[in-house]
Amino acid sequence: MVVRKAVLVSFSVRSDRFESDYERNKFYRKLYGWRQKIRKSYGDYEYYKEGLLDEIPFMKVDKSLFMISCSDLALIREYMDAWKRKVEYDVFDVVLTPQQIRILKEKNINL
Repeated sequence: MVVRKAVLVSFSVRSDRFESDYERNKFYRKLYGWRQKIRKSYGDYEYYKEGLLDEIPFMKVDKSLFMISCSDLALIREYMDAWKRKVEYDVFDVVLTPQQIRILKEKNINL
């Protein structure tokens, strides 16, 4: 049986350690990306600003919990370590079976 490893990243934002809601939102926006809608008299425009997870394949499992390939872990660690005084995180190894890999590929998630 062939298995492939991935990692599960769990993080907890310590809201009381952020200087403001703006700073906390900055963390989330740089991680997940965000949409900005601008209304002008001549029309509405929507922009999407990419976040770190737009650069790498991931599967969001739950709030503050996502799975990535082991090869992308260094990028996530670097990002989380930059916020280490305000965000706590843990990384867990995950072993995927061939069937689980197939299911993820069907959802266009290639870990």
